[in-house]
Amino acid sequence: MTDLLQAEISAQAARRPDALALVLREERLTYGELEAASNRLARLLRDAGCVRGDRVCLFMPKSPAVLVAILGVLKADAMWVPLDLASPTARLSKVIESCDCRWILAAEPAAPQLDELFAEPAFAATHAVGWLSTRAPLAQHFQPAFTTADVASQSPSPLTYENAVGDPAHLLFTSGSTGVPKGVVITHGNVLHFVRWARAYFGTAPEDRISWHPPLHFDLATFDIFGTLGAGACLYPVPPELTLLPHKLAEFIRTAELTQWFSVPSVLNYMTKFAALRDHDFPSLRRLLWCGEVLPTPTLIDWMKRLPDVSFTNLYGPTETTIASSYYTVPRCPEDERAEIPIGVACPGEELLVLDERLRPVPPGEVGDLYIAGAGLSPGYWRDGEKTRQAFIPRPLGGAPSDRLYRTGDLARVGSDGLVYYVGRADTQIKSRGYRIELGEIEAALHSLTGLRECAVVAVPSNGFEGTAICCAFVPESLGGVTPAGLREALAKLVPNYMLPSRWRDFDVLPKNANGKIDRPKLRQAFLADAAVPD
Repeated sequence: MTDLLQAEISAQAARRPDALALVLREERLTYGELEAASNRLARLLRDAGCVRGDRVCLFMPKSPAVLVAILGVLKADAMWVPLDLASPTARLSKVIESCDCRWILAAEPAAPQLDELFAEPAFAATHAVGWLSTRAPLAQHFQPAFTTADVASQSPSPLTYENAVGDPAHLLFTSGSTGVPKGVVITHGNVLHFVRWARAYFGTAPEDRISWHPPLHFDLATFDIFGTLGAGACLYPVPPELTLLPHKLAEFIRTAELTQWFSVPSVLNYMTKFAALRDHDFPSLRRLLWCGEVLPTPTLIDWMKRLPDVSFTNLYGPTETTIASSYYTVPRCPEDERAEIPIGVACPGEELLVLDERLRPVPPGEVGDLYIAGAGLSPGYWRDGEKTRQAFIPRPLGGAPSDRLYRTGDLARVGSDGLVYYVGRADTQIKSRGYRIELGEIEAALHSLTGLRECAVVAVPSNGFEGTAICCAFVPESLGGVTPAGLREALAKLVPNYMLPSRWRDFDVLPKNANGKIDRPKLRQAFLADAAVPD
């Protein structure tokens, strides 16, 4: 029973029911309130037919209500599937169809997209909405099957669970190269293994005040939520309107008196570029963590010089290996802006392996493919055995039959210091603003549009907020037939905003290599040359 995510938080509620679990603007949620409300929701979901292993989609912003929803779903022996509020309806429909769920727990501002989904009779016949907002939804095509008033009528007493540590806790959908998002299965045990190590390593205590910056569908949020609440600390969601306002973000850290900040590096880079930090800023802050992409060393130097009493830790790990698999706490401020920051060493219970094409370890200093083994590995992709077999392979060289390696698609090397250094990607997957994006998904969406003879999507380094710029090269079917603005508008209906190319260029014909394939290196060079030309 203790090896379930909800059980850890229930234990904190029993110890300190009046302690704050979450603060968002003027809203406050105590552990006792979280426990009672999630018990009520779990009872209602069970009465509505939820059973062990069911999927429940969450279409809600960061809020007290979404914490209640997450725990309520887990207490109903189900798994939660976070939906991206910024995704276009067409992509949401693919995710919901893929996870095969009946229930969607929602709140403002999800009503317009839900209304569009429920306008389809087949969708409306197979899905129901639990509305966890004080305001009634403004909708024409759906009526909630239950509301917060119905939840409040249930008993708050504890429940017993059928779930086990190896059961899925949630599904996280990532970009897929064919245009269909991939669902990564993450178990209770996967999450507990990481957050228990992290709480011990970072010394997380009930007195901590911890940021929650990423959206719910981003796996870093899993650490924020369960790393905080399992320790009895207080969670401070960052209001979404502050995300692109560096000075407001800095003020948020100050006024909330945060003791820990965790985000993707592009946020830190953005705050540095706009000089949002003061010397000896954030007097309460003790730890700063980042994950999801490379943090430029000049940005790290700026933060470390301004915050000499804060510890700085780089975490690394794909969604498929649960939050992070390695760590490196920077011992001192780098002197050279060109110094590489390693991804460090494997977390306990994990392994990082740098291997050649025959799955043999490469010598120190040489670049190889990065594989991960250990307790964090996902069971695989939701209902996709073929993709699972391609990405999660048997361990060679006499490993136990149950041992698996996850093929990250990253290139790395082991330094003379024994630390692992990230080199880059070996495929068409990129990181932009911390999101993992398959360029093939963008291309698949573009190919579905009319007016294009050819198109290709490449990525190039950027000095902007996103870290990596997504670039679209296209050939119109007719002169003046399509424009970048028109393509962008059409594409925005198929992919989330963070997948939209920021640079566009039309061609008479796309360059080809000797094999007749699109010459992507040449396209990258063309976009880099465009960026180098002054306005």
